[in-house]
Amino acid sequence: MVRAHGKEYRQKHRLSAAEEKVLRHVSSCRTAALGGHLDLCYQCGHQRISYNSCRDRHCPKCQSLARADWLEERLARLLPVPYFHVVFTLPEEINPLALGNKKLVYGILFAVAAATLKAIAADPKHLGAQIGLTAVLHTWGQNLLFHPHLHCVVTGGGLSADGGRWVAGRKHYFLPVKVLGRLFRGKFLDALHRAWQKGHLRLSGSSAELANPATWGAFKDSLYRKPWVVYAKPPFGGPEHVFRYLGRYTHRVAIANHRLVDISNGRVTFTVKDYSDGCQRKLLCLEAVEFLRRFLLHVLPKGLVRIRHYGLQAGRNIATKLEAAFHLLEPEAEAPPKEALPTKSQPWWVRLLERTGLDLMACPACGIGRLRRCLRVPPLLAQPP
Repeated sequence: MVRAHGKEYRQKHRLSAAEEKVLRHVSSCRTAALGGHLDLCYQCGHQRISYNSCRDRHCPKCQSLARADWLEERLARLLPVPYFHVVFTLPEEINPLALGNKKLVYGILFAVAAATLKAIAADPKHLGAQIGLTAVLHTWGQNLLFHPHLHCVVTGGGLSADGGRWVAGRKHYFLPVKVLGRLFRGKFLDALHRAWQKGHLRLSGSSAELANPATWGAFKDSLYRKPWVVYAKPPFGGPEHVFRYLGRYTHRVAIANHRLVDISNGRVTFTVKDYSDGCQRKLLCLEAVEFLRRFLLHVLPKGLVRIRHYGLQAGRNIATKLEAAFHLLEPEAEAPPKEALPTKSQPWWVRLLERTGLDLMACPACGIGRLRRCLRVPPLLAQPP
């Protein structure tokens, strides 16, 4: 679809360097443009060219192995306690600011959401403990429109202030969402105001008028009066459920290929889940150029980390606080590895087979032999005309 309508999109819209790079990668992924390898079945002689992946984190075809490797590392660090799913959502009034200041606003969102959870959890009136959490940034809704929010997986309990005991939370209740919402709103708007005072916000387009102090003040006051949504879902059933959940959310891109139903006559049809109608699956049809515009809304700034860990699960606490939590919860159990990094010594298709059971090197012709790499195919772009 990018190859068919990318030129038309470029004629109608100005692309940033990051957006241009994503379109180039997605359109060339697993094609002759990137080169590849010739695979040969020594059982029946069947040959197949396997083209290289672009490895772009926005590409829907390049995340499966990265997700499997990441999950293998995280599973070793899951505590034997209930985990809760908490979602922090920004009001839509902030969307124009966020689009023009992605790295800054996303950074504030991460820091403030984590600080809010840790502050309320540390309050003796609520839990009185040090919690652990993993936060994953999503910027899209089902219709691909801009909708920045954080999915947080949070431990249902935490270490006491002195680190000497485990404080268990309630079985079916984590923290009061209204209290979380008010603190989240206050912390976010305070950080955003300080960024405005220092001139760190890029104000252009529909946000240009916010450069005026009176307009900015009125904008900020209106957001203080608005309730901010923090949603806490029921707890997971156990570490295995957390594992499956993280697999769905961590390396997800704005839209997966399986949601695309039809691409014809300059239009794209894809499935959406209508949350207002019992989560029913419905079809949405967009002009191809509009589809690409919405897809590119979710290109992340270079260097932005969209999965972050805090509290007990922060990197600096793995060998200290998280290890102490493991010993308190299961004294005889083995502590989590200090550096639980997946091995990269084996070829990627071997690691994919071990993690998912999917054997991409099984011969599709005879079903008996296995394909072996025997020849490198150079990139088409590197070949002479």
